[in-house]
Amino acid sequence: MASITDLRFPIGPFTPAAPSSSAVRQTAVADIAALPRRMRDAVAGLSDAQLDTAYRPGGWNVRQVVHHVADSHMNGFIRLKLALTEDTPTIKPYEEKAWSALADARLPVEISLAILDNVHARWCAVYEEVTAAQFERTFFHPGLGKAQTLDHQVQLYAWHSKHHVAHITALRQREGW
Repeated sequence: MASITDLRFPIGPFTPAAPSSSAVRQTAVADIAALPRRMRDAVAGLSDAQLDTAYRPGGWNVRQVVHHVADSHMNGFIRLKLALTEDTPTIKPYEEKAWSALADARLPVEISLAILDNVHARWCAVYEEVTAAQFERTFFHPGLGKAQTLDHQVQLYAWHSKHHVAHITALRQREGW
């Protein structure tokens, strides 16, 4: 049996590349662009009972993971646009655990899969036009108490995309689904 730490971080914790490069950014944007297809593949054919299975003890169920990723990535897209159009805007953090307990986290996953298809199409269209200088633009994250660059953000969301898909695919593997 895998440890809880392994189940929480199936691809390991986030570690940004330092220094970053054009190749790192291009790979990150490609990972973000691939998320909608990877998420659809990860949940394909799962029953409602399987979607309502937690990926780890005390963790979210698969359905909540899918809805969380949509919530998180909508926020990420808005943060990108804010940082590109304002000088170090202060973003609004959100309580992801509280959001995962709201009624929309029990809806069919197709609703959030459609959000991911569309948000990612727009998000990547913007990312693909961001210049190296613009990747140095920042937004202030009050929950972290510091500014984050868009370079950091693109890498974080690339990791986040793979991280949550791996929660689902690892569960499927362990359960033989």
